[in-house]
Amino acid sequence: MDITTLVGLIVGIVVLSTLILMGGDFRMFYDIHAVIIIFGGSFAATLIRFPLSAILHGMPLGAKFAFTMSRLSARDLVDELARIAEIARKQGPVGLEKVETDEPFLAKGIRYVADGYDLEFIRDNMERDRDNFLMHLNEGSKIYRAIGDCAPAFGMIGTLLGMVQMFSNMSDPSKLGPFMAVALLATLYGALVANLICLPIADKLHGKLIDEETNRTLIIDGILMIRDSKSPALVREMLLAYLPEKHRHEEGELVPA
Repeated sequence: MDITTLVGLIVGIVVLSTLILMGGDFRMFYDIHAVIIIFGGSFAATLIRFPLSAILHGMPLGAKFAFTMSRLSARDLVDELARIAEIARKQGPVGLEKVETDEPFLAKGIRYVADGYDLEFIRDNMERDRDNFLMHLNEGSKIYRAIGDCAPAFGMIGTLLGMVQMFSNMSDPSKLGPFMAVALLATLYGALVANLICLPIADKLHGKLIDEETNRTLIIDGILMIRDSKSPALVREMLLAYLPEKHRHEEGELVPA
């Protein structure tokens, strides 16, 4: 689990709740009209911007990856692929049938090699799988960013509606308070939805998309080299190029000057 996402949301909620309780109670900050304009309006705008299929794929995938981490880091993947290459060299492709891994994409590549698929089939299939996954993850990032962009705008729309209603009922002082609450709370809700939830999630998904692209490309290259019967040492050295310089050496190993 990606603990930073959860901790960030909890800290944000605690800070807001503390400030609210210091000046009153939660009932002061709830208004159904503001909820409708922010969430209903943002949802409607998102439906207009994106195809339904992109929303159905992108939003759940984005929510999942905002709160989860990759099972293996890039450094772990290099070590794992070198280990698998060693098994393949000693036991042949048949020996890979008993290899287990926590990374589903890597497990698929191992199965292809163990089943004897040719190099081009493995390359085409795994690259297509990678590209489809990254496309859906990118859709999720774009959807959350779109919601984050339009929520403050709908907050302003709610504010304008509240102001119009307020000025239209100046003769009835009892209605001025509720309409002013709609005006202010709509802006508050829009700012919170955008800056505490949607835009941070969109940025996190963009970073994870870059990491996933690196990891999956690394896996594809490693699997192809194993299929091509490259030595474990060569597999390791070739894949270390994907890592930053400071991560290419084991802990305690001297880094070349």
